[in-house]
Amino acid sequence: MHPLDVVKTRFQIQRCATDPNSYKSLGDSFRMIFHTEGLFGFYKGILPPILAETPKRAVKFFTFEQYKKLLGYVSLSPALTFAVAGLGSGLTEAIVVNPFEVVKVGLQANRNKFTEDPTLEFLRKFGIGLLSGTIASVINIPFDVAKSRIQGPQPVPGEIKYRTCFKTMATVYQEEGILALYKGLLPKIMRLGPGGAVMLLVYEYTYSWLQENWMTPVRNYNQEICLP
Repeated sequence: MHPLDVVKTRFQIQRCATDPNSYKSLGDSFRMIFHTEGLFGFYKGILPPILAETPKRAVKFFTFEQYKKLLGYVSLSPALTFAVAGLGSGLTEAIVVNPFEVVKVGLQANRNKFTEDPTLEFLRKFGIGLLSGTIASVINIPFDVAKSRIQGPQPVPGEIKYRTCFKTMATVYQEEGILALYKGLLPKIMRLGPGGAVMLLVYEYTYSWLQENWMTPVRNYNQEICLP
């Protein structure tokens, strides 16, 4: 939905219809942004909302409960108490989120063609690694459950119930259901998701450093040797 938010901001900051850079319609705005700024132009200012979303919700619900407790000392009807607490939590949320909104609108108002930002590039790589680790965890968690069942204590002492990987997975599915094959998924994602992101970042930046500081001097040295 962020592209629509960018378009909304552009319409709101337009000065007048005679401005040569003004958008004439919704379709015209999408067309002009794509032609002049590229696909990433629709995602300008997306980082502040992402960073603000979690604290925004936390502040809203936390302050709502606190305002309700404070209003409990005042003789107000339940409906009025909820209304005043909601108003207070909304105002508090606006105060916290407003700096992020200012940055977001400033980025969205920039009509220059999108250029690569080192910070955005870092976040992009981190996000790809995090997503890769999460997808890998979801795919291989049934095998991890089977491994734990085989390596762990058997249900009946002296009797080996879980022997092979696929047979163990089939047994767990038949006896406990499909969700049993995904036990422990959340801790695995919390471990391998960031782990995948860190691994990708270390690989990318180490490879770039080696290319710049080791491969290039060696290549230049070899070229000098080959010169007559």
